[in-house]
Amino acid sequence: MLEKFRQRSLEPENLDKGSYTPEEYEGCLVELRRVNEWLGDANALRDSLFKEIEQRELQTFSVLDVGAGSGELLRVTAKWARETNRKASLVGLELNERSAQAIIDESTDFREISSIRANGFQLPFSDNSFDYVIQSLTLHHFDDAGAVKILREMARVARCGIFVIDLNRNPVAYFFYTTIGHLFLHNRLIREDGALSILKSFKPDEMKEIAHHAGLANARVEKHFPSRLVLSASTSSESRLQGTEVGELAA
Repeated sequence: MLEKFRQRSLEPENLDKGSYTPEEYEGCLVELRRVNEWLGDANALRDSLFKEIEQRELQTFSVLDVGAGSGELLRVTAKWARETNRKASLVGLELNERSAQAIIDESTDFREISSIRANGFQLPFSDNSFDYVIQSLTLHHFDDAGAVKILREMARVARCGIFVIDLNRNPVAYFFYTTIGHLFLHNRLIREDGALSILKSFKPDEMKEIAHHAGLANARVEKHFPSRLVLSASTSSESRLQGTEVGELAA
């Protein structure tokens, strides 16, 4: 069993292949919010992005979420900004039309949140358009070359830094997800894709290597309970790297 964790799986998930019904996708959005709440994506964001904003003493800030799903983390960010008397401008980007609309539909109480449908590999924004660019549970969907490309594109439009939350590939997480987790998970996409996502995800050293090839400055990868990795990197102009090694992975 341990052999399957030595290297990332490149098998496409149902969401990647489009092998699902509209009803299954709707159910996936609902159940995915519960999974993310249980497994700490919001807490990982509080311990990374929010802490940096506090340290910089920013009273206004902007965030682009690439692959925002239904916008749950944007709403978490909007609530935190209001609670701490900050002004936020938040944009969720999704390639999937239904998800892009869900961001708007479920954020009616938050005028600071908007949505755009676009490709993460070609962000429709100029350089340094946002203070921060974030991504959650999306990076593992790409092969190494694709992950490098999207990180470089995220860094291009971020003035201050990027934060990427993803799964930590390890047997313990896989075991609990496929045993205990399945007692509570009912949606087929969540059950099947969730387990495969763990096998497709990174180990800490692998994620840091991807960041290195993407040319990210001061990149660090931290583990976050229960089974998350958080990649953070500065993108300020004085600390950018050239990232000339990207061709090694993209070849």
